[in-house]
Formats: sequence, C-alpha cells, structure tokens
Amino acid sequence: MSVDTFDPSAMNAVMDEDTCRELCAFAARFEGDQLQLTEAELARFTPLAVHAGWAEKAQTIEPPSVLEALIKIFTLGEMNYASWAAGDKSPVIALVKELKRREAYDSSITKWVKAHTTNRFLPHGSLMDRL
Repeated sequence: MSVDTFDPSAMNAVMDEDTCRELCAFAARFEGDQLQLTEAELARFTPLAVHAGWAEKAQTIEPPSVLEALIKIFTLGEMNYASWAAGDKSPVIALVKELKRREAYDSSITKWVKAHTTNRFLPHGSLMDRL
C-alpha cells in the first residue's frame, strides 16, 4: 500500500472551461440582488468562487456586462455560501481590475458591492496589494 501526497495548489491549477462558460451564461441572465443556486449549481460553481485564475480569465470574457454580473454573483455568493468565502482572494477583485483596465468600470459597482458584502477587501482588494 502506498500513500500519495496531496498538493492543495494543484486544485487551482486549471480552470474548468465548461464550468466557467456555464457560469458566464448564468451571469448573462442574472438579475437582481438575490442569488439562489440549486444544489447542482452550487457544487458546480463553488470551485470557481475560490479559483486563483480569474485575473487571466477575466481578460477573455465579453461583454463587460457579464463581468459586472459575475461581480454581483461572487459578492452575493460569498454572503450566502460559506464555501465561497475568499477574503482578499475573491474573484470580485480580479473582475473589477479587468473592468478598470478596459475603462468600463462604473463607480456605482463599488457602491453596490459595499452595500451587499461584509468582506472588507471588496471590491478593490487589499491595500497592501495595491501599493
């Protein structure tokens, strides 16, 4: 009998493209201030809520309105589902940075995020990371 080692960083190595496409399609239809996921959706999307690859992935997502919807989904998801808690590693931060890079960021997004989260790092991330 042999025992393998577990490398937690390997869990975040690859972003599942099908799941990401499915989440973006969900985001394109998302409206409102309530996030209600089915058990299947929750199981499918949770790995993306804590994935480290959003900075790169956000560059490929069109249109910007999908990025805005993803910001709302991840903000609400972190409040509703403990497994989505990401602190200063939240995908919201990477998505906001991408909107700013595209010059498509509206300050109303900041107000919305602040009104819907207790995560002190949202929407802009850790002050230390911005210095």
